[in-house]
Amino acid sequence: MDRPEYEHKIARRFASFDQDGNGHISREDFNAAAAAVLAEFDTAARSMKGQALYDGAEAFWQGMAGMADRDGDQRITREEFVSGAVKRLRDNSQRFAEIARPFLHAVLAIADSDGDGAVTPGEAERVLRVLGVDSGACAGVAAALDTDGDGRIAETEIITAFAAHFTTPEPDA
Repeated sequence: MDRPEYEHKIARRFASFDQDGNGHISREDFNAAAAAVLAEFDTAARSMKGQALYDGAEAFWQGMAGMADRDGDQRITREEFVSGAVKRLRDNSQRFAEIARPFLHAVLAIADSDGDGAVTPGEAERVLRVLGVDSGACAGVAAALDTDGDGRIAETEIITAFAAHFTTPEPDA
C-alpha cells in the first residue's frame, strides 16, 4: 500500500477516536470511550474493572500521544494522527495495536458476562456500538471478529483485528 493510500485510510479512522467530534483527539476522548463502555455494561467507575478500564484508556492515550502528538499540546490533530499513524504502521503495525492492548483487555473483562476471557459476538456488538461504530455495521463487524468460528471472541482475535483495521486496504465507499 503506498503512502497516499495509507494516509487516506488512516484519516478515515480519525473520527473513531475523536469521540466528541471537536476535530482533535485528546485524553478526554479516551475517558469518554471508557465511560460509555462502563455505562453500557452497568459497571461502576470505582470498581476494579472500572479502574482497569480508565487505566487502559490512559495507557492508550499516552501511547497514541507519544506516537502522534508532534507539538506536545496534548491534542492530536487529524494531520498529526495521519502522519504519526502512517509512520508507525510502516515501522511496525503490531506496535500500533499493542498500545491499545490494556484498554482492549479491560473492555473485554467488562463485556465478558461469563468470565471465560472471551466475549460473544452480541457482547462485542454492544461495545462497538457504544464506541461509535455505525449501528448498521456492528453485527457484521462483531461476527467477523470471531475468526475461528467458535462463537467466542478472544483477546488475540481482538488485537489482531485492531491491527488489521488500520493496515488492511479497503475499497473506497
